[in-house]
Amino acid sequence: MADERRNDGVRGASAAGAGAAGEDLAGTDAKAAICAAPARPRRRTGPVRVIPGFGLMGGITLTALSLIVLIPLASIVLTAAKAGPAQFLSEITRPRVLSAFWVSFSTAFVASAINAVFGTLLAWVLVRYRFPGRTILDGMVELPLALPTAVAGIALTSLTTDQGWVGSLFAPYGIHLAYTRLGITVALVFVGIPFVVRTVQPVLEKLDPSVEEAADVMGVSRARTFLLAILPELLPALLTGFGLAFSRCLGEYGSVVFIAGNLPFQTEIAPLVIMGDLESYDYVAATSVAVVMLAAAFLVLFAMGLVQARSNRILRGK
Repeated sequence: MADERRNDGVRGASAAGAGAAGEDLAGTDAKAAICAAPARPRRRTGPVRVIPGFGLMGGITLTALSLIVLIPLASIVLTAAKAGPAQFLSEITRPRVLSAFWVSFSTAFVASAINAVFGTLLAWVLVRYRFPGRTILDGMVELPLALPTAVAGIALTSLTTDQGWVGSLFAPYGIHLAYTRLGITVALVFVGIPFVVRTVQPVLEKLDPSVEEAADVMGVSRARTFLLAILPELLPALLTGFGLAFSRCLGEYGSVVFIAGNLPFQTEIAPLVIMGDLESYDYVAATSVAVVMLAAAFLVLFAMGLVQARSNRILRGK
């Protein structure tokens, strides 16, 4: 009997050990199955953000914008407001200031219109044609933005004087470039053309050439194809480039002051009037003229925003 009980105990122990081993094996298999199963993607309730959230980044953006843009512009307006409406009007309606306004606005408008035409042609050549030196020409478009304005002014003045390479070609016919409004326009064309090229060029790159091919197959003239098919697509970008060039030309000083001659009532520009008032410590007069220039630039940028908003609505079919 003792032997039978001992054998039953051994068999029970063996069965228990086998059951435990089976449970361990089953647990191991389950863990392996869980590890081998593909991980389910985590559900995200919003877009993935690499940088911190809106609160922190919004605060940093507003602080930087205030320190760099809003506070300096607000100081100009507040300084001009100290004089009162009567003195403000008297400062901006001085004959010399009105003449400087006319010179600045007229030359900036003419230069921007020239840039709108030739900037579009230059963007067309860079996008639609492949030729040696194209990359170099494309990089040179941004040279007026990188070149110091004083250097550009000195270079243009040396070229456009009656003894310069360009000015000597027109001087025998009585056409003088340097120290005239024509010279101011030349300098502003040089400064503003990158804005038109860089705004029109991306639109031309996305424009489908098949429209032109279809028009050519149908016998439509090239001029009609450009006016009816291409120009409507380019018009928002063209107006934006015109506005950017006009705003830049309106406040340009460094490249113009050398070639203008700075003759009051003839070739004196508004930024030069501001500099003259600052040198005379007449801060109210200087800021009053600056507020007018600031308001003009703001209106141009606001009009550009309206044009872009309208073009976006048209593209969305609204």
